[in-house]
Amino acid sequence: MRIGSIINGQEYIEEDRETLSVRNPYNDELVAEIALANVSELQEAIEESYEVFHNTMKKMPAHKRGDILREAADLLEAREDDFAQIISKEAGKPLKFSRGEVQRSVQVLRFASEQAKDINGEVIPMDAAIGGENRLGFTKRVPLGIVAAITPFNFPLNLSLHKLAPAIAAGNTVVFKPAEKTPVSAYMLVKLLHEAGLPQGALNLVLGTGEELGDPLVEHEKVHKVTFTGSLPVGRRIREKAGFKKVTLELGSNSPNIIFEDNDVNDVVTDLVKGAFAFSGQVCISAQRVYVHQSLYESFLAEYKSQTESLTIGDPLDEGTDFGPMITEEAAERAKTWIDDAVKNGATIETGGEQRGTILTPTIMTNVKSDMKIIAEEVFAPIVSIIPFETEEEVVQAANDSIYGLQAGIFTKDINRAFRVADQIEMGGVWINEISTYRQDNHPYGGVKQSGIGREGVKYAIEDMTEMKFYGIKLT
Repeated sequence: MRIGSIINGQEYIEEDRETLSVRNPYNDELVAEIALANVSELQEAIEESYEVFHNTMKKMPAHKRGDILREAADLLEAREDDFAQIISKEAGKPLKFSRGEVQRSVQVLRFASEQAKDINGEVIPMDAAIGGENRLGFTKRVPLGIVAAITPFNFPLNLSLHKLAPAIAAGNTVVFKPAEKTPVSAYMLVKLLHEAGLPQGALNLVLGTGEELGDPLVEHEKVHKVTFTGSLPVGRRIREKAGFKKVTLELGSNSPNIIFEDNDVNDVVTDLVKGAFAFSGQVCISAQRVYVHQSLYESFLAEYKSQTESLTIGDPLDEGTDFGPMITEEAAERAKTWIDDAVKNGATIETGGEQRGTILTPTIMTNVKSDMKIIAEEVFAPIVSIIPFETEEEVVQAANDSIYGLQAGIFTKDINRAFRVADQIEMGGVWINEISTYRQDNHPYGGVKQSGIGREGVKYAIEDMTEMKFYGIKLT
């Protein structure tokens, strides 16, 4: 399978182009060859997006934008298995999780379809100000123009649609640069949206490397907003290069989950195993730090270890697989060095910690210290640290001892304590009696500190993909 960029409906797949291979992380089988775009084609994509925005998208009525998104949702729902298969092949995600990603993506499109018809302004009481008599004021939200969407490998369909669907709902055009490791689902998505009725130049797919295309895309004067999900170093660079553009950055985390003494261990372990090891821990809000009250620590650790060791490791395309490969062997090797470094400094591997190619077995660490990489940084790997605590004040301080602040989980039956701790936790989102890894597609999602800027979740993304425009009338 050979795929290329799609600019104004034309695919760029000439034989003389430089190519990049997309391989299955589990068995290294070739999934596709990408014909890479160059900077001049990126410029063409931006120019096409600019023309289509001014001539078509900004004039398109809300009901039509909603219809296109709803039709796309129906098409995607009908092709769930095709998309799930390709996500499993290119990302190495177990098939049951890939199916869940497609189902969520259908929901994102439907949320966006509904929200396209509910983008509202407000009437301003002009006579509230001295001299404001006989004046009428109101606001409306208007599209920005071109949105640059730069997306990651770990949720190649869902996280792409969290950028594309709100942008289209708001009446913008998009230049879409997906991760080089998982471009096939992005390619299929663009074709699907065109089939659903989206004008071809309203969504231009550019397949290329971040090193070559990243800066020119972010810096271009005709791009009005950049929305990016990925690493903290790249996010910092985008912030520096973007100038006065609007920017949404969803960067990273090392999410804490806090288990207080009034919990039944059996009620929380299963979800926290999933929260730590789903898609090999390559999830921004993966349960990386689990703080367990001292009175529950031994029983929790024993059950957590037992359930972790029961996970089925294998081919992502097998229905029974719970746990598959990391995205590359280099990623697995990097995580393994972090484990080894922690052990050298006194940490204990309770289970896992073995690396074979792209597979890093699900790893539970104890006796960790706050300055170890597996605690202080985002592991983005199947590594979880189980940490005992005694007091509420102690665990709040430990949870907040991080440069990150994306999402956390608190488990307690005491509603007063739940809200008291939630108020003190420095996070963009806090779940009570739910794992940090849980995300719905209609709530505001984003971080504080170095976890990012701005919020996703369809309604909230649309707000940031529009401008508030004021209209004033002096009545005579």
